[in-house]
Amino acid sequence: MANKTQLMALLLSGLIGVAQADEKEELLKLRNTTTNLIKQLVKQGILSDKMANEMIKQAEVDADRQVAEARAANKSASGGAAGGGGVAAPQVPADEVRVSYVPDFVKDEIRQQVRNELREEVVGDVMQKAKQEQWGLPGALPEWTKRFKMSGDLRLREQSNFMDPTNIDNAKTPYYYNFQTLNTQGNGISAAGVNALYNTTQDRNVSRERFRLGIDVDVAKNLEAGIRLATGNTPNPVSTNQTLGNTGAQYQFNLDRAYLRYNLFDENNFNWLSVLGGRTINPFFTAGSEVVWDEDLSFEGFSATARKKLSNSDLADDVGSTGPVFYATAGIFPLQTANLINGLSSRDKWLYGGQTGLEWAFDNQDNFKFGAAYYDYQNMKGVTNTTGQGNCANNSGDVQQSVPQFMQGGNSLIGLCNIVSNGVVTGPGLFGLATDYKILDFNVLYDLALFSPLHVKFSGDFAKNIGYDANRTIVLANYGNDYAPKTIAWQFKVDFGWTKLHHFGNWNVFGGYRYVERDAVLDAYTDSDFHNGGTNVKGWLVGGNYALMRNVWLTGRWMAGSIITGPQWNMDVMQMDLNTRF
Repeated sequence: MANKTQLMALLLSGLIGVAQADEKEELLKLRNTTTNLIKQLVKQGILSDKMANEMIKQAEVDADRQVAEARAANKSASGGAAGGGGVAAPQVPADEVRVSYVPDFVKDEIRQQVRNELREEVVGDVMQKAKQEQWGLPGALPEWTKRFKMSGDLRLREQSNFMDPTNIDNAKTPYYYNFQTLNTQGNGISAAGVNALYNTTQDRNVSRERFRLGIDVDVAKNLEAGIRLATGNTPNPVSTNQTLGNTGAQYQFNLDRAYLRYNLFDENNFNWLSVLGGRTINPFFTAGSEVVWDEDLSFEGFSATARKKLSNSDLADDVGSTGPVFYATAGIFPLQTANLINGLSSRDKWLYGGQTGLEWAFDNQDNFKFGAAYYDYQNMKGVTNTTGQGNCANNSGDVQQSVPQFMQGGNSLIGLCNIVSNGVVTGPGLFGLATDYKILDFNVLYDLALFSPLHVKFSGDFAKNIGYDANRTIVLANYGNDYAPKTIAWQFKVDFGWTKLHHFGNWNVFGGYRYVERDAVLDAYTDSDFHNGGTNVKGWLVGGNYALMRNVWLTGRWMAGSIITGPQWNMDVMQMDLNTRF
């Protein structure tokens, strides 16, 4: 019996050595897995940076304590086994190595257990390697095709415009002219007829569709290209909608974006510099506001954004930027080059823009972002024809170049030249902006994660045109002798719900108020949906989103807008959208 006890003690001591080696490997795997899991939870916003660091530190303390207790217990057990039956543990010389005998049936059990535990992990690794290296695929795609990524979205919209019954009847008492149509036709108000006037009395329902297809390409290290095709019409830069009901005519499909972007990263993989060139996304922070820039607007030109971390954290290398980050953006964008067919002109139109601000991700998952911007438009003010009767047929290159290529309505305008028939002036034929636009813009956004995963977002936008300088000797085409500076715009908005609609039942709602005076911003680039686009409007907007399934959601919006300066023209716009992305 004593011999059996000694044999069992030696066998257990050998197995304990093997188990300790396996246990060490498993503990290392468990430690790495747990640490990576915590970092992923930080990335997803479930844990804060501070909480993650505290969890890791506490886990290390607990692990050290448990290891010490386990070693003490093993030592005690080994001493007890050796002392059982009064037999002392054999003394092993320092230069002698002994290997405990393990019976074959124990070896078989160990092999089977290891095989079962590793099978799933090994199979997964093999399958992943086969997928990456495309084992067994005849004519596998070449390497360069892996650098392309395609994405897109399709939206179906039903829109209704409801007019207030007490609005001015613009057809009977003309006041609100569609100056974009007048400039396009170039034959004056009388020649344009009913197309020269906006509808202020008749309700309208339209169905629209938007389709966009984007391709992103990894050109080289840190250099990528972006291309996007979209529906819409060429003259309108702020809408990619295609109105249904064209007697079966095919839709236009235009090149909406085509740009290169170069990114630089520091040793912690922090993107500290981005440079954009071509027809690009909007490089400026807007807090979701469309007071200055419509969300569908693409910028043509060059811009660069630099970022500087103002603090570091233990997890920053893996989960991205945390804490305060200072950023600065600058850009130069050509808006309208000279049309040499109509005469030489040096009045190319440009936009110079700059913005600086702060991003701050807090430990409690709240986020704050602020931006202060200045946008300087060059050569936007209209140039009048002062030769003879100011006949539009005799325009100089500078006069012709000052005609805006696109307007939505609202900005103060002047007549640039006259329609002259048989020596008689019948009225102005082309119109231009009455003033310059140099805009200060301040945007702020605070994302409150108190009810996470539901978030509350508060955003605000304030803009002022400090370049207003209307010539009071020229009667305004749309506001007569009212030269008072109307140069302020602002908006506040609240969003509540899921920040991303990834699963069925995810939702969010929003509401806000907007006030945009006629010369606060350039009407060509502001929101194209509120009051059907343009400035000199104010009112409320409410709406929400609801996810039907992954990549499919519904959107509803109600926008109640009214004119600030001029006869009453109240319009409610209701939009119902079915959105998909892929």
